[in-house]
Amino acid sequence: MPDCQIAQLQGVAGASVRGTIVNVIAVLVGSGIGLAVGDRLPERLQRIITTGLGLSVLLIGGQMALKVENMLVVIASMVLGGVIGELLGIEAGLERAGEWLKTRTRSGSGTFVTGYVTASLVFCVGPMTIVGSIQEGMSGNPDIIYTKSMLDGAASVAFASSLGVGVSFAAITVLILQGALTLLGRQLAFLLRPEILNELTATGGLLILAIGLLLLDVKRLRVANLLPALAVAVLLTAVRLSLGW
Repeated sequence: MPDCQIAQLQGVAGASVRGTIVNVIAVLVGSGIGLAVGDRLPERLQRIITTGLGLSVLLIGGQMALKVENMLVVIASMVLGGVIGELLGIEAGLERAGEWLKTRTRSGSGTFVTGYVTASLVFCVGPMTIVGSIQEGMSGNPDIIYTKSMLDGAASVAFASSLGVGVSFAAITVLILQGALTLLGRQLAFLLRPEILNELTATGGLLILAIGLLLLDVKRLRVANLLPALAVAVLLTAVRLSLGW
């Protein structure tokens, strides 16, 4: 490939992650504000903020889950994805990553890992992440990611005020995952097919519902171990479509 074409491709790739960079900055700024405010809040107010967040997350997850078109695909995805996640130990891996970050930053926060894992999942599991990243990767248009950045920034204020500094490190997860989706946008364009996107969104909605239950202390669920369900949902829907079901 000629040098000029290589340079052109590199320029496009560099420009295509603008939305993700803005998203990362929004999470960091929002977390900073939340930490500044949270330090001044009594424990009872922090608890009620967490309760409000939990209920709001349940609403978001329920709205996403209602996108389901084929219930069997979503059920099978959750079961198979859960088994895969348990065998891989994804939750334990994320917790180790959170503990490592906590040690490196000398944080004394008792909710560091919870804040990191919860914010990472909320910021990265959703249709705006998928659609926005792929759209930016394909056309260079970051409008959806800019909108998501404002939402994530506002959410990070609330999360950080009650869950602490771990929320700010979710920016790393956003950078890696969302950046990868953007750079691979053209290769992942098939995910935008309504049949696939709806099942993917519904499956993600169930994961968000699980996060809401976790925030409300209703049940301690290993939500991260269910993450493979997203990939399984894509695979099963692709198979279903290829078979004409």
